[in-house]
Amino acid sequence: MRVSAWGLVMANGSRQAAWEFFGTELKRRREDAGITQVELGARVFVSGGYIGQFEQAIRKPQLDVAQRIDEALQTDGFFERLWRKLIKEQRFAEYFAHAAELERLATGICEWAPAVVPGLLQTPAYARAIYFASNPLARDEYVEEMVGLRMERTRLLKDAARPVYWVLLHEAVLRVQVGPPAVMGEQLEHIVETVRSRKALVLVVPFAAGAHPQMGKLTRLMEFDDAPPTVYTEAVLSGNLLDDPAVVKRVRADYDLLRAAALTPDASLAMIEAAAEGYRRCAGTT
Repeated sequence: MRVSAWGLVMANGSRQAAWEFFGTELKRRREDAGITQVELGARVFVSGGYIGQFEQAIRKPQLDVAQRIDEALQTDGFFERLWRKLIKEQRFAEYFAHAAELERLATGICEWAPAVVPGLLQTPAYARAIYFASNPLARDEYVEEMVGLRMERTRLLKDAARPVYWVLLHEAVLRVQVGPPAVMGEQLEHIVETVRSRKALVLVVPFAAGAHPQMGKLTRLMEFDDAPPTVYTEAVLSGNLLDDPAVVKRVRADYDLLRAAALTPDASLAMIEAAAEGYRRCAGTT
């Protein structure tokens, strides 16, 4: 398959097929250059195993890696252009797209949520309130599209092969009202149901715990069967994927400190249930 076939891939295939095209082209051009995966990896500052995963469309390279591949293989910007085409047509924001891809492959996810309920646990009404809070003039159609995408992600926890999912919620997530009281009550009840059905383990870090690591940053640790662990952190309209072993080790240590400061599973569930009851009373639904 040559570059001229790209249009057919996008017209007739899925996004995964398009990334497989990226991988096929990478393998073909690497082999034409007489370079092994290990040799190419050394030139673009990733492991040979990562090159193999790019070629199999298991992982997607970040832009700077695609640019270095072009330099190493002298492909005149081919892989950068292909990468930008895929990212432009993806459904998630650019800064989150890679994290969303990895999320589906993870065998374990540990998440720290200091301000809002993480996406995998959100209800449609809560997600809708979040979007309108940041886009008060947005069209209903746009918001519903965004909510639909978020709900697609939540299906991950319904799969039989779902990852082991730990969530640490700061108590502020329970106390800061998002949307009307009924929306908050429904959201917290959903978290309780998710915990009781053993799809996630959710712990609350109380106000009384005081200062703690990673205080204001949504942080996610993802583990995989056949790849090193990765950290995703998010700020205002930006996100970072980090896989340097030393950085991941430090973030893991910070997460363990947060977990040590959290309430027990039973106490956490009781606090979430009590908060949900309070919102139901405010909404007049009890």
